[in-house]
Formats: sequence, C-alpha cells, structure tokens
Amino acid sequence: MQDGNASPLSPELPASPATAEGSVNARGPEADIVSTHVLVPEEQVQKLRELARRTRIHQSEYLREAVEDLLGKYGRGPAKEEGQS
Repeated sequence: MQDGNASPLSPELPASPATAEGSVNARGPEADIVSTHVLVPEEQVQKLRELARRTRIHQSEYLREAVEDLLGKYGRGPAKEEGQS
C-alpha cells in the first residue's frame, strides 16, 4: 500500500491488461469479480492486515472466503436431500 489514499481492503489489480489476459485465472470459475466497499472496524482491519502479511495471502482472498462461508451458512448452502433436516 504505497499510496496513502488506497484502502487496505482494495482488491488487487493485475500489473497490466496484457498480464491478466495472458495468464491462467487462479481464482477459478469466479472470473466476474467486482469491487465493493465495506466499513470494517479498525481493529479487524489491523488483524486482517497482519494475517495477510504473515501468511502472504491477500486480504481480498480472506474476505472472499469469509463471504463464501457466510453465504453457505445463511443463504446459499447446498440443497438438503430428503430425510435431512
């Protein structure tokens, strides 16, 4: 984060359009990624930033994983088979 105005939760952008087009999409089927803005308590941002630094996994990857987990839990879980509750 070299720019003082950049958000710590901004999605990472490829270095150039040619790089993005010529590379294999590491994210898999979710190729249509959009930017969004959320307000997060400072303490959580600091902890997420430290986790990302320590593990070398982008903050955006952790946030996408968290959204998937929440959707699975509350809104988009696998269909239940008959006999399951």
